[in-house]
Amino acid sequence: MSFLERTTLLLGAEKMQRLSAAHVLIVGTGGVGAYAAEMICRAGVGTLTLVDADCVSPSNINRQLIALHSTIGQSKVEVLATRLRDINPDVTLHLRQEFLTADSAAQLIFDGHFDFVVDAIDTIQPKVALLATCLKERVRVVSSMGAGAKTDISSIQFSDIWQTYHCGLSKSVRSGLTKAGLKGRKLPVVFSAQQADRNALLAVEGERNKKTTAGTISYMPATFGCYLAQYVLEKL
Repeated sequence: MSFLERTTLLLGAEKMQRLSAAHVLIVGTGGVGAYAAEMICRAGVGTLTLVDADCVSPSNINRQLIALHSTIGQSKVEVLATRLRDINPDVTLHLRQEFLTADSAAQLIFDGHFDFVVDAIDTIQPKVALLATCLKERVRVVSSMGAGAKTDISSIQFSDIWQTYHCGLSKSVRSGLTKAGLKGRKLPVVFSAQQADRNALLAVEGERNKKTTAGTISYMPATFGCYLAQYVLEKL
């Protein structure tokens, strides 16, 4: 019995063939991206490329699928790959443990021939670079906005980037896309309409492309990831 029997019953054989033939890029495999990757893998997508430079740290354990005391210090993409192969031994995985730059993001999209891109990056410069490249090259993409400093699961929704509100990350992305000459270009995102708790934001120094860190609760990033997976699976 195939582990996809019940998914096939719901979606049909033709859709399952499309999912099996699809190649999805997921950039960022932390609190949001790992959940998106697992849901996409469990649905039968045949090929995934996973990109993340980070290793698991103790502060990840409160919200990240791959973060356990036993995985501290290990590469996030490697830990996630082990999990995904245990779900679907036939999945094809391409792993890149690297921090994206504007140049490498563009090259990744040019070389990858992806059917869909999932942006789960939490730092602004590589996020905008990836999104700008996808928009310019007309590669299908869905992006996660900020899940930190928020607690209301019912406030999570799909939107266009230009219609989001109460989201500092969205504002920064809009600014970056405007500077890239992409103002008004449609970009599907997942965001929370809840106002962020300002008391849960902390200024940080010495982190690459990051000025603040936010308090988080276990279920918010996970739900963002599931929303991303839903969008991808519906569109493939």
